[in-house]
Amino acid sequence: MKKQLFSDSDFLRNIFDAIPSPFFVVDDEVRILYRNSAAAAITGGEEIIMERGGDVLECIHSKESAEGCGHAGSCRDCVVRNSVGEAIRGKKVHRRKTRMTFERDGETEDIHYLVTTSPFRHGGRDYSLLILEDISELFELRNIVPICAWCRKIRDGENYWHSVEEYFGRYLELDFTHGMCEECSRKFIEPK
Repeated sequence: MKKQLFSDSDFLRNIFDAIPSPFFVVDDEVRILYRNSAAAAITGGEEIIMERGGDVLECIHSKESAEGCGHAGSCRDCVVRNSVGEAIRGKKVHRRKTRMTFERDGETEDIHYLVTTSPFRHGGRDYSLLILEDISELFELRNIVPICAWCRKIRDGENYWHSVEEYFGRYLELDFTHGMCEECSRKFIEPK
């Protein structure tokens, strides 16, 4: 039963489509061979098999050359292209952060991605699984955060003040544990 389940292509396709992050199966030229439904949501519904990732995603650099993705001077520094190549050549997983600029409907948009590439071999050929996780919210928090100089509360975008713990818990889903540094311990606890 288990062996039959995993050999069923519909079963595997349903698993891939359940993954919430966009992922693609690509070759060493970043030509798309497969995409899950999350990837289809960012690339549109049209057929894209064997098209290059930058062309499909509308990377601004793919428009710098008549040949498209992979042919502009800036493509030599492309984190996606280099990660796919390194994964396939080195046979190991790569994870890198990058900011990608896209042009859609005449407007540019920057998105910060965590790019994961994982190599695999099938039918005598090398491929890579390419996963793009949008981490733009994390980079928005890297901007200047308004903090009270006295009580250290942080002001959010709606002008409400929160404790540091509450702010990071709400916006980054972080929990805190408390301790005391050596300097404060000497200052407040140790006898004088």
